[in-house]
Amino acid sequence: MGDTKNKYSVILPTYNERENLPIIVWLIQKTFTENKLDWEVVVVDDGSPDGTLEIAKQLQKLYGPEHINLKPREGKLGLGTAYVHGLVHCTGNYVIIMDADFSHHPKFIPEMVKIQKETDADIVTGTRYATRGDIKGGVYGWDLFRKFTSRTANLIADVMLMPGVSDLTGSFRLYKKHVLEKVITSTQSKGYSFQMEMMVRAKAMGYKVEECPITFVDRIYGDSKLGGSEIVEYLKGVFNLWLKV
Repeated sequence: MGDTKNKYSVILPTYNERENLPIIVWLIQKTFTENKLDWEVVVVDDGSPDGTLEIAKQLQKLYGPEHINLKPREGKLGLGTAYVHGLVHCTGNYVIIMDADFSHHPKFIPEMVKIQKETDADIVTGTRYATRGDIKGGVYGWDLFRKFTSRTANLIADVMLMPGVSDLTGSFRLYKKHVLEKVITSTQSKGYSFQMEMMVRAKAMGYKVEECPITFVDRIYGDSKLGGSEIVEYLKGVFNLWLKV
């Protein structure tokens, strides 16, 4: 017996994810089908020069337009606006945001859905740094420096902003759609600190947040999108949020 009342929309912002997209979509499809959940993937491609959109069109033929919803944009306009753009076109009452590059594995989605149902949480956020029952979060494929940077980033944010969430910079989350709409419209960051601001705003608005341990795996193909300038931007983001919220 499936979950007939609920539909889950996955927003996948893509930029040069030609190798990853068929596999990630296949895994998403498999996960939802096996768990008898209604689903769609909203692909927001930012004018990838590597032909990601052409691959997405083939996937749409394969799985059907009811499951693969293509909402491309002309150029590289940034992650924050990609979610705003994708959200307008989501037909589900729950929205999952995740990366298309395998750092987030769709196999954690059923656990997020289960936690949401059991707790009626407004947001379930994937965390690399917490344990729930016998499930433990973790990070694979990161060197010590990146682990340290990420941990430190979360620690600084947690101390300054006190949201009580162990993984603020994580971007694998399940939202009630109406909650995401409210939170996203009040979020001003557009870059790397976007995910963090969304969580801080959500907590400030009194939304209920639960955590789901996930293991984060570094990119299989392509380059990491996090550079030194983004770390600086992140720290500025924490500080600006701390002044505002």
